[in-house]
Amino acid sequence: MHNKYNDLDKETLFIVSQTFKALGDPTRIRILHLLANRECSVGEIVEQLSLGQSTVSHQLRFLKNLRLVKSRRVGTSMYYSPEDEHVINILEKTIQHSSHD
Repeated sequence: MHNKYNDLDKETLFIVSQTFKALGDPTRIRILHLLANRECSVGEIVEQLSLGQSTVSHQLRFLKNLRLVKSRRVGTSMYYSPEDEHVINILEKTIQHSSHD
């Protein structure tokens, strides 16, 4: 018995490849890992990860464009959190996999 194979459409392929591209950068992995644990402002991410503000802002813009993080405004501050738990689950599983001896 053969199951019919359905190839991926171009849009799905593009989104998947961009998601893996996002997860292929150490700085973005660190930011996503932090945000998986708690919502943070840009300043908190800068302080927690010892990164420059322009670096953090640039990476958050990249992650937001891919809908991997979302933001909410409180006064003059923006707070960031994961947009989609699916990608966070992939990230956390990969971290667990990498931690095994």
